[in-house]
Amino acid sequence: MTEINQSQPDRKPNSHGPEIHGYDDDRPPISGRKAILALTVVLVVAAVVAVAELIPRLRAEKTLKARTSDLALADVIVDKPKVGEPSQEIVLPGNMFAYVDSPIYARTDGYLDKWYFDIGARVRKGQLLATIASPEVDQQLAQAKADLATAEANAGYAKQQAARYTDLLASNAVAQQDTENFVTQAASTNTQVKSAQANVQRLEQLTGFESVYAPFDGIVTARGVDTGTLINAGSGTSGAREMFHMDDEHIMRVYVNVPQIDSPSCTPGTPADLALEEYPGRRFHGKVVRTARAIDPTSRTLLVEVDVPNRDGSLVPGAYTEVHFQLNVVRETLILPVSTLLFRQEGLRVVTVIHGKDGDTARLVPITIGQDDGRVVQVIEGLQPNDEVVQSPPDSIVDGERVRVVAPSNGGVPGAPRVEENQSTQGPEGGE
Repeated sequence: MTEINQSQPDRKPNSHGPEIHGYDDDRPPISGRKAILALTVVLVVAAVVAVAELIPRLRAEKTLKARTSDLALADVIVDKPKVGEPSQEIVLPGNMFAYVDSPIYARTDGYLDKWYFDIGARVRKGQLLATIASPEVDQQLAQAKADLATAEANAGYAKQQAARYTDLLASNAVAQQDTENFVTQAASTNTQVKSAQANVQRLEQLTGFESVYAPFDGIVTARGVDTGTLINAGSGTSGAREMFHMDDEHIMRVYVNVPQIDSPSCTPGTPADLALEEYPGRRFHGKVVRTARAIDPTSRTLLVEVDVPNRDGSLVPGAYTEVHFQLNVVRETLILPVSTLLFRQEGLRVVTVIHGKDGDTARLVPITIGQDDGRVVQVIEGLQPNDEVVQSPPDSIVDGERVRVVAPSNGGVPGAPRVEENQSTQGPEGGE
């Protein structure tokens, strides 16, 4: 037994730990450099894994933030204003009058003896319209003629006496004073004759007014008296009555109140057409002949007269008509729909879009408008033809606000964003 143990080779004890029977560990120990390298590799791998997981998250967060900001922007549709025409048509209401319009009153008292023309009758100047019976005036005329005869007789006698005494005075047969008295009496009676003649002429004129004549060619549009009606002279006296009313309708006067903004273009000679509902599809041609040359401070309008020939008598006084003016535009105008207007406390505004590197920005622009027909307005100041104007802007929009411009139609979808055809959108996690 002792021999066997001696025959086995000697084993060196393991310096790093207890001896392990049946295993001989001859590997050298790991150096510090290798350990550091291994640790570095482990850290790099961990960092790569962390970065690989963090980048999608950051990208998703950035995308979400951008989309949130993008969704907060107001979507607006823009369009450029339309340049107005060099001439424009405006339609305004007008009141139609005869070229000559005259009421006819009596100039003498009495009662109507007879009338000869009724309403609608066309008469010529100087035709007899009616006769008035004035017995009192007739008697006054007879008395005045008698007074005239008396004055003429007295004047003749005084003239003879003055001539006789003047001859006798030459021979000193009468007194100077008596001669002067008769000469003065002759002059006085001569004046009385002239006064009586004037009274007779006045009464003759009054009796001449017993016959009422047409003052011009025209149409009788009203008759206010009948046979036996009591007539009072004058037009402003109590009880005075209009006997007839006559119109000369060969030319019609149409008076129109033109807004102040269009008044510079509405000058004499401007064409104007009349349209009446009772004549659909027909236009009556006329032109501006005169203006009041003063703006009414109450309505801020210019009174304009348009003359229209009425040879066939189709137009009648008192009718309502629409007057179509063809005005030359004195300044360039831009046309916008009324839906683009913003009514603010500081005045009328429209919203334009300014394109910049950081995006689109809204600008509130003050404007001055001209004609407004309820559908579109004329902008005469404040805009340029190339300005992009927001259509139907939200009431809450403010100056300097960021907006997103959308197209009116993109692929049949109204209000779709204006994007490039090949542009794609990414999901919240950064994928396709």
